[in-house]
Order: sequence, then C-alpha cells, then structure tokens
Amino acid sequence: MQIRKRDTYSTGRVTSRPGAPTQTSEVPAGAVQPLGLDAAKDGLLYLPSGYEQSKPAALAVMLHGSGGNPEHGMWLLQRYADAHNIILIAPASRKYTWDVIVTDSFGPDAIFIDQSLAFAFEHFNIDPARVAIGGFSDGASYALCLGLTNGDVFTHIIAFSPGFAFAREKHGAPAVFISHGVHDGILPIDPCGRLVHRDLKKEGLEVKYLEFDGEHEIPANISQAAIEWFLK
Repeated sequence: MQIRKRDTYSTGRVTSRPGAPTQTSEVPAGAVQPLGLDAAKDGLLYLPSGYEQSKPAALAVMLHGSGGNPEHGMWLLQRYADAHNIILIAPASRKYTWDVIVTDSFGPDAIFIDQSLAFAFEHFNIDPARVAIGGFSDGASYALCLGLTNGDVFTHIIAFSPGFAFAREKHGAPAVFISHGVHDGILPIDPCGRLVHRDLKKEGLEVKYLEFDGEHEIPANISQAAIEWFLK
C-alpha cells in the first residue's frame, strides 16, 4: 500500500476498500503470525484453520486497551475464529494507546490500521458485508472513532467497555455492539457506555447494548453474544 500524506488521515478516514484479492497469500492457516508491516510496532494476523480462498471470510480488526499489545487484541475473539471463518487482525498502537486519545488527533495509528486493511483486502477473500472493527476499553473507544468515521468500510463495530465515541466526519451507518459492566471502576458506565449508547441511538444507528453484573472485563457470555450478533 502506498502511504499518502499524513494529513490525509487527519480525520481518521482510511483509504482501503474490500475487493477481489490481487496477491497470493503465503500465510499459514490456524496459527497467529506477525503482520510484517513494521519492524518496531507491528501487529498480528490470524487466518482461521478452515480458510479457503474460494469462500469469503469475515474480517475483524481488534484493538487492545491502554498499555496493551497485539496479543491482547487477538485474545478478544480468537477462540471463535476457526468455527466462524473469521480473519483477525490485531495491530499495536504506535504509543501506549491510540493516537486520538494521546494527541486528540488521528495520524499514525489510522495509517497503520489502513495498511493492515490493505494487506488483508489484497491477500484474502473478505466478505464486504462482514468487516468489523472492535476492541476493549481504549481500544473500544478507538474502534468507535474509526468505525463511525468509516462506516462505509466497517459494517460492524464491537465495543467492549468503551469510554467515548468521537468522529470528525461520518460515513455509512455501521451496526454497533456495546457492552459494559455496571461496576466498572476504570471507565464508569454512566458517563461512558450508557452515554455512548444514548448518543448513537439518537443518531439512528442500530445498537445492540448489553450491561452485565461485572467490572472492567469481558465475560465469556458477552464475547459470545458479540460474535452471534456480528455473524447473524
């Protein structure tokens, strides 16, 4: 992928779009692999064990929380990937968390996620009706930011315990899944999950909202519900 000027990404708008693969993939199925896009701050890729180029796969870009790493992002949904033919991408943030949270502006992380999308779209047969971006905590907030900005690329947003949603421009109308623990002491539910839910509903978006009796976490039944919602 040719990188455009940084100011191309100042609103978080990505340039990659799904289409027929143009390159042959040598990525082995059933094993987590480095993306190979950055020597210092890379990301991870998982190709489900039953992946076939003739059968379109879902794609989910999953983002770690503050201070996390790509393994944390991969962990969010990897247990479901083989059974549901989901290709997973888990990028690393350029700094300790995502750019718009660190600097109040989009830039290096939006660029790297766009590179990751370009790699996936060029090498794999992706179902354009099942392209998700998601994450946990800060990763959920950033997923909402990029997902709302690029709702014509990301059909679904999966936000586990988000803090906020922000977009300088909006395209498309992605479906949104939000979960939040009622006892969350890191990102309290009232000014975070509940507020985001109300705001998105006012915008007319389809929102699946689940509260659970827990803290800053993702119970197994919540991640299972997110997968069922994404693939319904």
